[in-house]
Amino acid sequence: MPLVVNSLVLPYFVTNSEAKLRSRVRVQSLGSGRESKILSSDSIPVKGTSIEEKEKNGDLVDGFVRKIEKSDEGLIDGGNGRLKYTRVEKKRVKDVISNDLEVLWDDGYGTKTVRDYLEGAKEIIRPDGGPPRWFCPVECGQPLKDSPILLFFPGIDGVGLGLTLHHKALGKVFEVRCLHIPVYDRTPFEGLVKFVEKIVRLEHASSPNKPIYLVGDSFGGCLALAVAARNPAIDLVLILANPATSFNRSQLQPLFPLLEALPDEFHNAVPYLLSFVMGDPVKMAMVNIESKLPPRLQIEQLSNNLTAMLPSLSGLADIIPKDTLLWKLKLLKSAAAYANSRLHSVKAEVLVLSSGKDQMLPSGDESKRLKSSLKNCTVRHFKENGHTILLEDGVNLLTIIKGTSKYRRSRRLDFVSNYLPPSMSEFKRGFEEVGLLQTASSAAMFSTLDDGNIVRGLGGVPNEGPVLLVGYHMLLGLELSSLVEAFLREKNIMVRGMAHPMVFTGALELSSAEFSVTDWMKVMGAVPVTASNIYKLLSTNSHVLLYPGGVREAFHYRGEEYKLIWPKQQEFVRMAARFGATIVPFGAVGEDDIAELVLDYKDLMKIPVVNGYVRDATRKSIKIRDENQGEVANQVFYMPGLLPKVPGRFYFLFGKPVETKGKGEILEDRENANQLYLHIKSEVESCLAYLLKKREDDPCRSIIDRTVYRALRSPSNEVPAFDP
Repeated sequence: MPLVVNSLVLPYFVTNSEAKLRSRVRVQSLGSGRESKILSSDSIPVKGTSIEEKEKNGDLVDGFVRKIEKSDEGLIDGGNGRLKYTRVEKKRVKDVISNDLEVLWDDGYGTKTVRDYLEGAKEIIRPDGGPPRWFCPVECGQPLKDSPILLFFPGIDGVGLGLTLHHKALGKVFEVRCLHIPVYDRTPFEGLVKFVEKIVRLEHASSPNKPIYLVGDSFGGCLALAVAARNPAIDLVLILANPATSFNRSQLQPLFPLLEALPDEFHNAVPYLLSFVMGDPVKMAMVNIESKLPPRLQIEQLSNNLTAMLPSLSGLADIIPKDTLLWKLKLLKSAAAYANSRLHSVKAEVLVLSSGKDQMLPSGDESKRLKSSLKNCTVRHFKENGHTILLEDGVNLLTIIKGTSKYRRSRRLDFVSNYLPPSMSEFKRGFEEVGLLQTASSAAMFSTLDDGNIVRGLGGVPNEGPVLLVGYHMLLGLELSSLVEAFLREKNIMVRGMAHPMVFTGALELSSAEFSVTDWMKVMGAVPVTASNIYKLLSTNSHVLLYPGGVREAFHYRGEEYKLIWPKQQEFVRMAARFGATIVPFGAVGEDDIAELVLDYKDLMKIPVVNGYVRDATRKSIKIRDENQGEVANQVFYMPGLLPKVPGRFYFLFGKPVETKGKGEILEDRENANQLYLHIKSEVESCLAYLLKKREDDPCRSIIDRTVYRALRSPSNEVPAFDP
């Protein structure tokens, strides 16, 4: 009777080659009800060929089946357990692994939908009588060098395809493995815990300095917590999507006893009902719809997606037949009890994703309970999403991991070496978040060439780093999004902005715990402002954005518009000279065209009660400068009173680049360094004065004029400004 290796559950789902116990493979006799056997790899025939022979032919590597694509020459790793041939490369696998991602890389988000999940599930659930097993989706591709492992635990479906929308993105930066629990498997919860625990311990033994990521969806969240509780010494990062630890408080508890009494002929309707309870069909169908499309086209595409998706829901009856559903509900109950009884033992870093429209579990309340019960827990709440949050629109898992500073390749988080540049989908989504300000301000960029001529655009800013951009900080940092977006759009350069450490401590998080502007700042390259981080960035030839005025300049008082509030002594010149960095001074104006500052810090401190909140916020803030650095050290956090105006426009001018390469005297003589510092400051002031004068000549300074211009011309055309 023919034998098959059941580690390969689909032609396009392959087991991960990095899994341990490589010399042994689980095999099963087709048509036999007996348990699978474990045989050594040199004794298993596969379609008439021994595994030893298949290994020579490239079909099996390290005891695991690999998918092979052939061309004329060269074998390389296609990633995450997949090999392929190519005409171009003839290097060994380890030689073709990339170290970095390109800026605005393709993360594939929006190319897969819940329909792909349902169609994939039809194939993967074919009964084989086998036990739970790991697989890696081929579309995950080849991860970056030294990427950590990510283990995904499914919900009650057990399929393991809950990350379908995220496979390509996660596969770039993780070694992804997904747990598949066959439909008719009846392994008890503790058995699943031990099964997962085994590979976690093996991975830790293999790479003790790397974190291990456990992503648990609903039921899988209980499994992740249980494993973490039993292994407190292992460096684990848990990401829990609507974890089922609140199962005993489920809104559906009164209905569960009725399922057992439901006649078999009516069970086919249950998955349909559950699909609408567990997730938001509209949010699922919107995943691949561009938000900038006209409303008519969005509605038309949504209708088409829903029409295509609904017939696929019939497959849910096969994914969760009646006996399996009843078993999974019992499994959920035991999983929740097991995990909740051991929360005190969880030492891992935890990120909880909760939904506001979860009709199955009280996930919003549960996220608050877990945050208070766990020692190191962060919560992000998505008020418009349902229970199956990972299959719905608006939730890019890798973006959330990056925005909450959870991605790392070693025990310690390094904001420079662990940084992942934004993808194209993040670029589009991120700047939609500040789209109203972007549209209203319609920033005009100017730069200065080496010969002193001022031109429209960023042509005068060097493309090659290291480059240090030094300039004026507008009120509340209103200019930041326009600056970063312009460099990405025009030069495909990621500007790494130095930000106050409080952006990274959670002190500025919204009380609603929603994914916020500070999270997007981290996705778009923000780094805590420390000397060591500036050192690392310049040493890697980065474009670094630095505001010497810092918080004091961004929270300036009335009458201080466009006034530089810088330290008395240079802080950055000698660091730039150490790496031969090019310093580019710049000015940005326009805050007074957006709003008028009517209540500043001094005014708020005169108001009872309000002054208490301001003092408390200032007391809790992190001080990064001492008193001897002058007024710039007077760091206060407050929300100023602003009176909005009919929007004007933002203007940026990047001055003539200042070279420090070959100027060793700056490093040796503080006086020379201070002279250059004063020169940079003077250049920034000159840029501000130039823009304040020239903006009066801009025919499109008013939003009304810009709106008329856009209405009469293609949106891709740049709105004109003054003639430099």
